[in-house]
Amino acid sequence: MKLPGQDAIARQADEHLTTYKVKLPRRVVTHPLRQVLTRLAMALLVLLTAMFVVYLDRDGYRDGNAEDGEVSLLAIAYYVTVSLSTTGYGDIVPVSDSARLVNILVITPLRVVFLIILVGTTLEVLTERTREEFRLKRWRSQLRDHTVVVGFGTKGRSAVQTLLATGLSKDKIVVVDPNAKVVDAATAEGFAGVVGDATRSDVLLRAETQKARQIVIATQRDDTAVLVALTARQMNRPANIVAAVREEENAPLLRQSGADAVITSASAAGRLLGLSVLSPRAGNVLEDLIQHGSGLDLIERPVIKAEAGKSVRETEDLVVSVVRGHRLLGYDDPLASPLQLTDRLITIVRVTPTPPVAPIRPPKNL
Repeated sequence: MKLPGQDAIARQADEHLTTYKVKLPRRVVTHPLRQVLTRLAMALLVLLTAMFVVYLDRDGYRDGNAEDGEVSLLAIAYYVTVSLSTTGYGDIVPVSDSARLVNILVITPLRVVFLIILVGTTLEVLTERTREEFRLKRWRSQLRDHTVVVGFGTKGRSAVQTLLATGLSKDKIVVVDPNAKVVDAATAEGFAGVVGDATRSDVLLRAETQKARQIVIATQRDDTAVLVALTARQMNRPANIVAAVREEENAPLLRQSGADAVITSASAAGRLLGLSVLSPRAGNVLEDLIQHGSGLDLIERPVIKAEAGKSVRETEDLVVSVVRGHRLLGYDDPLASPLQLTDRLITIVRVTPTPPVAPIRPPKNL
């Protein structure tokens, strides 16, 4: 669904689009010094190959500077170097048919290869910007139904890790953050990143928010989250927007701004603290549910054919709620049973522990 003026905004963003604002994951490249040394070694190999070919047919060449006209090994090295780097000076020339044929079939192609190797580094530098712009245009044209994560701090990183654990690929996640170092850290991990203020529509357009399926807002300030939600909802009506706020009193305002779900980080942490005081083990269970990848986990899955028509308590999994249309029914709600094939179940399951991963430390000055 497009809003009035959205195409004009998109065109304006395209006109001002620059590669330093949108950063794609970079391929693993060789160190520049190693690239230069590799090119020099290849050039030397081409020279030695040409010298070997000329040496085998040295009787077919004449040296105009030598009294007997014979070509020495030094003259061969000189002739090959001059022939590969220029068109030659004519002081050493092929006179036999075999030598001339070797020049046509071997020396000339080697000259082209030699020149390509010498200017390869310069061409690579000159074409780097063009390649990056091409990659960016191709990325933007192929990107759709992705997830935009606004804010790559502690909350944003945890949300991304959870999304990855549920099977979402890295190329379907775009990180938006005003800190260039944070975006660099995201691209180093394989995500596409956009540097800029997400409250601005042009920044969200660079992240292709208008084509996103879901938007995660994990900013450091509640007022920023409200503005981002307003801008994102105006840009993309069908998207599922999930936001985090620090203060519970700001949650209704964020819902009014367009967020489908609002997580209050301060009250959630406070409830976990209070529950841990009253019942440490209950606090451990709740913390286990929050942490993804080990112990107990909350998942949403469809009802299978074998479960259709049965009661909630007759399923193998521990059902917490039943999603029926736009309604969320508790496990003890009389309307939850019998289960329908179109229902979705929110269940508690036990997951296999995953190998420990080194913690990701955000850059300083966040």
